[in-house]
Amino acid sequence: MLATTGWTAVHRPENGTPMRAAALAAWASARIDGRPVPSADAPARTVARFFRGLDGAQRARLADGYPLVVGNLDGVPAATRYRANRLGLERAGQVEDARSRDVALTPADRSAAVRRLHRFASLAEPGRQIFAFDPTGGGRVAEVFGDLDEARRISVIVPGVDTDVLTFERTQRRFTAPVGMAESLYEAQRAATPDSRTAVIAWAGYTAPTGVGMDAATGRMAMDGAVLLRALTVALPGDSSVALFCHSYGSVVCGVAAHELPARVTDVVVAGSPGMRAENVAGLHTSARVWATRDQGDWIADVPHLEVGGLGHGADPVSPEFGARLLSSVTAKSHTGYFAPGTDSVDNFAKIGTGAFGSVVCASGDDACRRGTSGADQD
Repeated sequence: MLATTGWTAVHRPENGTPMRAAALAAWASARIDGRPVPSADAPARTVARFFRGLDGAQRARLADGYPLVVGNLDGVPAATRYRANRLGLERAGQVEDARSRDVALTPADRSAAVRRLHRFASLAEPGRQIFAFDPTGGGRVAEVFGDLDEARRISVIVPGVDTDVLTFERTQRRFTAPVGMAESLYEAQRAATPDSRTAVIAWAGYTAPTGVGMDAATGRMAMDGAVLLRALTVALPGDSSVALFCHSYGSVVCGVAAHELPARVTDVVVAGSPGMRAENVAGLHTSARVWATRDQGDWIADVPHLEVGGLGHGADPVSPEFGARLLSSVTAKSHTGYFAPGTDSVDNFAKIGTGAFGSVVCASGDDACRRGTSGADQD
């Protein structure tokens, strides 16, 4: 009965209700063997305690009955979230398949449905570990590379503008999209320290600005994203340390979130940053190490680093006055090349992500950015 109720609510939402909204409405009255489920906005620790009290079959029933809730619920075990999101993607794909053949829609809408159908099918392929999925609007999604439960160090990719479910991965210019960035970083970490227990998350879990327009010039979307980023870092399993790798507008999100990040976030790395909405590292009010890099050919250098009347994101993170640890990225190419395999930037990111601070290459060519770190701090 539980699974059937959840499926009906999600598969045939009434009056055009978005799938996740319909799923949340069904979840509000859900029970498992007579027990009410925690609310969808319950603290992660409350959700984790509830799911620890369930057996494998009960977890599976909730994942199958309410995939668009369970797959996005902080505190739910990773394996259960992967199961839920695989089913959520399949069901969302069925909706897009129907839309692609709906003659009442415009050709543009049918074409968009085909693109979303193909993306959902790709994300649902066996072996992929989808940690979050919400098809609402442009869509939100996150994917894990590695064993999240066993990792001693977790790296999170926080991308910038024009990131949604369709641009989450790309065939062309692969390493400019979150999935390619995360795959490249994970492989670089494994190459640098094969025995290190690490995981990397490609996180497109916030609504990013579209293009370099007014939304990208303000902090509104970054503030919303910061709330979600903090929730992610708090809810990750175990006691692993976390490093954030924040690209472009993603660095604005990280800057806004910095003062509320949990102590487990030990490093914040920004690449191609337009600013972090702070005048210096001290203004971020974080205990994490703050690293910054920018390629000489990155057009972001031409963006005014100031904040006036809510427009702009403040000081340049690679300026000496800002006080960040400056990393080399001389072999990266332009604004989107920081995660390309073989670049010194992604190699530096891998060393930070694995705790190999002693071999990080500083932008200045000396050891300035490494001072105060432990070169032997590896797991």
